[in-house]
Amino acid sequence: MKINVFVLLSLIYLNLYAQQISLEDVWLTYKFYPASLNDIRSLKNGETYTLLDKSEAIVEYNFKTGKEVRKIFSLSEIKNNLKPSKIEDYAFSDNEKSILIVTEKEKIYRHSSKSKCYSWNLDLKKLITVSENKVNEPTLSPDGKHVAYVFNNNLYYKNTETEQEIAITHDGEINKIINGIPDWVYEEEFSFSRAYEWSPDNKYIAYLRFDESKVKDFSMTIYKGLYPEEYRYKYPKAGEKNSNVYLNIYQLATNKTIFFIPLGNDTDFYIPRIYWTKLPNTLMAMKMNRLQNTMQLYLINAENGQSQVIYTEKSNTYIEVPEIFFAEDGKSYFITSDKCGYNHIYQYDYNGNLINQITKGNWEITKLNGYDNINNILYFTSTEVSPLERHIYSINLKTNEKTKLTNIEGYHVATFTSNYKYFIDEYSNTTTPTTYILKDNKGKQIRVLENNDNLKEKLSQVSLSKKEFFVLNTSEGVELNAWMIKPLNMQPNKKYPVMFCIYGGPGSQEVLNKWEYNDLWYQHLASKEIIVVAVDNRGTGARGANFKKCTYKNLGKLETIDQIAAAKALAQFSFVDTSKIGLWGWSYGGYLSTLCLAKGNDVFKLAIAVAPVTNWRYYDTIYTERYNGLPQDNPSGYDDNSPINHVKKIKGKYLLIHRTADDNVHFQNTVELVKKLVENNKNFEVMFYPNSNHGIYTGKNTRYHLFLKMTNFIVENL
Repeated sequence: MKINVFVLLSLIYLNLYAQQISLEDVWLTYKFYPASLNDIRSLKNGETYTLLDKSEAIVEYNFKTGKEVRKIFSLSEIKNNLKPSKIEDYAFSDNEKSILIVTEKEKIYRHSSKSKCYSWNLDLKKLITVSENKVNEPTLSPDGKHVAYVFNNNLYYKNTETEQEIAITHDGEINKIINGIPDWVYEEEFSFSRAYEWSPDNKYIAYLRFDESKVKDFSMTIYKGLYPEEYRYKYPKAGEKNSNVYLNIYQLATNKTIFFIPLGNDTDFYIPRIYWTKLPNTLMAMKMNRLQNTMQLYLINAENGQSQVIYTEKSNTYIEVPEIFFAEDGKSYFITSDKCGYNHIYQYDYNGNLINQITKGNWEITKLNGYDNINNILYFTSTEVSPLERHIYSINLKTNEKTKLTNIEGYHVATFTSNYKYFIDEYSNTTTPTTYILKDNKGKQIRVLENNDNLKEKLSQVSLSKKEFFVLNTSEGVELNAWMIKPLNMQPNKKYPVMFCIYGGPGSQEVLNKWEYNDLWYQHLASKEIIVVAVDNRGTGARGANFKKCTYKNLGKLETIDQIAAAKALAQFSFVDTSKIGLWGWSYGGYLSTLCLAKGNDVFKLAIAVAPVTNWRYYDTIYTERYNGLPQDNPSGYDDNSPINHVKKIKGKYLLIHRTADDNVHFQNTVELVKKLVENNKNFEVMFYPNSNHGIYTGKNTRYHLFLKMTNFIVENL
């Protein structure tokens, strides 16, 4: 009897630890989704932070001890019916005397939203409704006495004491004039949703005005109700007309605006960033030409609108938006640039003189984390250890002594307190889910804020394959970083099919020593005896300007050469079945998977493309022209590597997936490709998801349905 019990217990134990990750676990119940602390807000004292408590209260905690200090605000304090039902987001004024309460948030595009908002005065214990309407991008003035926001494309502000509302602009009109928020292409490609900034002294609001009246409309059908609706918005496609953008400065005291700050004589340009400097009444504006190969910084006097260029950078390829950080003493600023071949930090004064190149070496700065003006210490994140990792450093600008603040291998993200005494080290690696650790500015651990132990326990109960990193040498002599997830308990002398997961776009990376939720799907594929591989082709990031920018004006050419060569190079592994290699990708990855299936028709047996660009002429101005130039000047760069022109070469199995209301990569890309596939009598499958956007999240079971469809397609055809 004892033996039987022992055997039974052993079988139960083995069965428990032989469980495979199911698709339902990953994309239906999200059983293995990690906990996060992205809502921590450091207060100005640098010693405490705030968190939301059940969307009902804002609570202050001590960084060092984790103990509650006080409840700063609670909905229970409000005794009238004007209060919000819950707190979805919040922000303090710079002096921390007022709080902006945001609720009923409604997403618009990638970064933008509109919402109801309220202002709470901490001293007066007074709540006001900012607007009866849902508004865009509300922000408190630094002193907390005003709230600015955009409604119906006009910029307003409201006095939180008198509750008087002032309209700064009056000409806003949907699909024509926009004040204070960006047009679609600025939001998507320059990654911001608020196009106005309060001056530190509360005197001015600088804002961008977009005239998109001559930009062509794009329309999408929204399928709901008896009669579908048409949604129209301005979308400038490569080579087409952009919005005219203007920089204006409004003065609160006089209720007057300085219109159209002069930024040179040309008219076809971008203003991707505006900043208030540490100099009195002085704004900085970043200007780029249409080709994005010349970048200038202007200093603007807010009192009279006079401007001057203090920095100019030019490139033979393109310049991406740099990071800029201002020294508190008002004497200098820091800017990142890859003009030496790798992205590094430079310090300039306001007369345009280079003070110092702060960092040097064959590695990249990936983020400026801040500058401690008192101790003259700059904090940054870099790839110095490896392109596959990110680590946090400090550098003393007096002694030039550099200190590495993170030691655990993997991917680190730093969030510093306002006084730079502490930082939250958010790190992970392939075997460690995201962990949040409070450290001091020397890198010493103070305490663990979140270790995701609950997730680790769940993961310990399933079978996981190791993610192995390696380097592939192509026939052209190019070294490509890669990773591989193999099936567990691989049999000797057996060959296994391979599925490539690719993105491959300019500056991107798939090969990172980082915990990725999507890897759980790859573990599921591995449990079905499929090897999963990712390769970072030429054009991807963290390996210097030459490696990244060699794809300039020829998007898709070198990327597909590298992915095809990588697939051929897998023949060096005896366990790889080179007759059964597939690939999948989303967006740029969908573009490459389609192009690889055509150009590498003797290598790849199948491809899945989700929301792919199929013709570069269909995509937007800022992104496409940055990397490919104007189609008028570079037609071959647009046409030679657009998948729609290579349909005849496709031989393998092909699954094409798109969302019908994708505002980013339009459904048009898929429709036009389907027409070509039919014309050429190609066998393929199509899956579309009604409405919603590029991410294919909205809707019950949508994500699960998508990945089940792809999984079945892979298993059936590899």
